Amino acid sequence: MSRTRWIGHRWLGVGLAASVAVITVVLAATGRIALYINPESAWFAVGMSIVVLVGTVLSFLVPLGGEADHGHDHGGARGHDHADGHEHGAARRAAPLTPSRVATVAGGVLASGIVLGMLVLPPASLSAELAASRDVGAPPLFAGSDAVTLAASGDTSTFGVGDWASVFATATNPEAFDGDAVTLTGFVSADADGGFDLSRLVITHCVIDAQPASLTITSDRRAPATGQWVEITGVVRSSTSGELAIVASEVTPIDEPGDPYEY
Repeated sequence: MSRTRWIGHRWLGVGLAASVAVITVVLAATGRIALYINPESAWFAVGMSIVVLVGTVLSFLVPLGGEADHGHDHGGARGHDHADGHEHGAARRAAPLTPSRVATVAGGVLASGIVLGMLVLPPASLSAELAASRDVGAPPLFAGSDAVTLAASGDTSTFGVGDWASVFATATNPEAFDGDAVTLTGFVSADADGGFDLSRLVITHCVIDAQPASLTITSDRRAPATGQWVEITGVVRSSTSGELAIVASEVTPIDEPGDPYEY
């Protein structure tokens, strides 16, 4: 196999792995790793990245192409093996493209493009448009009965959009929350008569499992543009039909926070 091909194999192996490891360590060092994974899992991601980097350094102890040396002793048949090797090498060089080879090359190019893009492009949060596309109208799955029980006890000072979305979707006694004061941060995901929806993406492990959480906000002020981040202050109100909503007394446009997700 040619030197260029061996280098390509090294890049698709330890090269891509080392690049992702470096990105992970840099994101953790700059405090931006929360844009991609839950901060509670950062220690594991950074630890595995360090292991990968150590393995990458050790891989340079293996000569280029040495990974194909299976350690066979060809003995007295060395000349015959060399001849066979030349024939097999010629056969490999002349081998036609197959769907599997095309898929391998395409996958390698795609993976390389993604990793290089991560190295060049600045970290960015998921967009409001993506949140809207993931909103299927189903009850949120990221919180359970604990959030409702805690809310019923009156201790809602640390509740975010995701916690309240779980309460709104599962509460069997909505009147118990009527009058609770709230201060929430999120982005406007929809505009409606008399108010808007306030949303936040909630992450369990990483951005792949991000789910949108939305709350109906009633306000006598004009709704901000979709995608605008706002801080709202208001109270929870229960309607005669048993539905919960937040009546906002203040709606303040803000810049996107440094940590745009809830966990």
